[in-house]
Amino acid sequence: MKSVNPESIKPIAVHAFFDEATFTVSYVVEDLPTQQCAIIDSVLDYDHSSGKTATSSADKIITFIQEKGLSLTWILETHLHADHVSAAPYLKQELGGKIVIGKQITQVQTTFSALFNAEPAFARDGSQFDTLVDEGDSLALGHSNIQVLHTPGHTPACITYVIGDAAFIGDTLFMPDYGTARCDFPGGDARSLYKSIQKIFALPNETRLFMCHDYKAPNRDQFAWETTVAEQKANNLHIHKGVSEEAFCKMRTQKDATLNMPKLIWPSVQINMRGGNLPPAESNGTRYLKIPINIV
Repeated sequence: MKSVNPESIKPIAVHAFFDEATFTVSYVVEDLPTQQCAIIDSVLDYDHSSGKTATSSADKIITFIQEKGLSLTWILETHLHADHVSAAPYLKQELGGKIVIGKQITQVQTTFSALFNAEPAFARDGSQFDTLVDEGDSLALGHSNIQVLHTPGHTPACITYVIGDAAFIGDTLFMPDYGTARCDFPGGDARSLYKSIQKIFALPNETRLFMCHDYKAPNRDQFAWETTVAEQKANNLHIHKGVSEEAFCKMRTQKDATLNMPKLIWPSVQINMRGGNLPPAESNGTRYLKIPINIV
């Protein structure tokens, strides 16, 4: 993927939806000739204090798609999120489409199902998702293709989706003034993240990179979520051109040791490892989320 024939790039439009409560950016990618679309990294609203879910963020995307007359083909997850709950099942219920994640989700499910002592019926084979993808796979989106890069490090199952001149890179990188993803979650690995970022840097310099999150770096007034390969290589706070693998791994490991866990990690992971579905109801008809004590 180091070079791209300009004639092979089909016209797409990228529409961003920012959820400030979780600092998450969801995307609708539209294949302009056919009006087929994909949703990337959706958000289900979750109130941590009350334990209530809501669909206002997802409903904005649904309204947008319906008003534009688009047809939803894919609901893409870049990874199993630990900072927000996915709205994928709700979007599928309302609009159709197939839910997609990297096939290494089975490794993540095995790790976290043990951590949460999940119910015996919990499947660890990725069957909660419609389609599992890996390096080199391609999904059709109208006249466009969604190319899959496996970019682990933040989690083992992280995927980058390349569509035309745009790449949706999940938490692998943030905006250049904020740096790179943490690697201290179970299954994370700084050395793998370094190699994954090099894979992204091998894309054409003009490739647009779209972040999954923005936390507004110090001295920046506005949220931002789009940059380019060239800008990241030149200016990324943690991994600009010339930063060695050893230097990056040392920096990342030391920085991760200072970070707190995300506020929504326990509800997010328990729900997202089920494909965005809530845990099954117990004998009293109520669904519960667990919080492991003194584990992480």
